[in-house]
Amino acid sequence: MWGWFGGSGNAAMKKNAPKTAIINLREQLEILQKREAHLEKQIAEQDALARKHVSSNKNLARTALKRKKVHEQSLENCQAQINTLEQQVHSIEAATLNYETLRVMKESGKAMKAIHGNMKIDDVESTMEEIRESAALAEEIGHAITQGANNDIDVDELESELDALEQEALDDKMLSAPAAPVSQVGDTERKGKTAVHAPSAIDDEEEELRKLQAEMAM
Repeated sequence: MWGWFGGSGNAAMKKNAPKTAIINLREQLEILQKREAHLEKQIAEQDALARKHVSSNKNLARTALKRKKVHEQSLENCQAQINTLEQQVHSIEAATLNYETLRVMKESGKAMKAIHGNMKIDDVESTMEEIRESAALAEEIGHAITQGANNDIDVDELESELDALEQEALDDKMLSAPAAPVSQVGDTERKGKTAVHAPSAIDDEEEELRKLQAEMAM
């Protein structure tokens, strides 16, 4: 029933007052800006008319200059009004932004208070202590379970197995070793031939390298 008498309506109007004011200001700004453009056009026309007749018809030129002065005064007043309205729009927008920011901060504060309303520091510490105790218990249980599965290693048995592996490797090496050369003289001859032919191979490589460099230079 209160809404019928304008209770809720007044609240809505109050809430929308900044938006309504900004809309009205912007509409008036648009009108003034159109008038500003019109006056600037009139000033330019009268200035051109005065320049055109300054030599041929001084009376007409003088009249044009008077009209120009009147339009310039009107333009100054119009621009002053535009500046005033723009400042008002800026002020209302800034005030509205500050109001909305404060409102959101208040709502956030209430939400934080509601979240922490049922929480106490003692409860938090007690919960963390329970978590630490549960973790320690789990670690002890795991250690107890794995402890029975770990058997002691026999060091002597390990050393014996290692010796056997070393002996097996030695036997394989001896069996795979190459036979001794029958004649030392044959080896000497082969070494001599290799020593003789090695310089020739190096010379061939050098010659090919020089040819390649010559082709690349061309």
